[in-house]
Amino acid sequence: HVQLVESGGGSVQPGGSLRLSCAGSSDTYRITCMGWFRQAPGKEREGVAAIDSDGSTSYADSVKGRFTISQDNAKNTLYLQMNSLKPEDTAMYYCAAVHPCLVVAGTWNDWGQGTQVTVS
Repeated sequence: HVQLVESGGGSVQPGGSLRLSCAGSSDTYRITCMGWFRQAPGKEREGVAAIDSDGSTSYADSVKGRFTISQDNAKNTLYLQMNSLKPEDTAMYYCAAVHPCLVVAGTWNDWGQGTQVTVS
């Protein structure tokens, strides 16, 4: 299993921005699709964004136009730029491998410890 370490979370006011990072181990290149999901207390896991090996991206409707997923393959790092944050974005955010590469219906594997995002 690959090792993934998320960072970049924090507390921001509504309308603010955060950039999450996910550093992967050297064998992350084996993963063809990476993404971010979030989970808030008492709520189900929600896929947020995914990026395929060809660079194609997909997003949950709730974050379209506000969040951008990207990756730096040379650094084995995945990013999530979050703009225009809303209180309902508050959750623990995890990066993970996802298969198939579907942000809603994909199965998430090998996630890290997560990073907390609080918008209030």
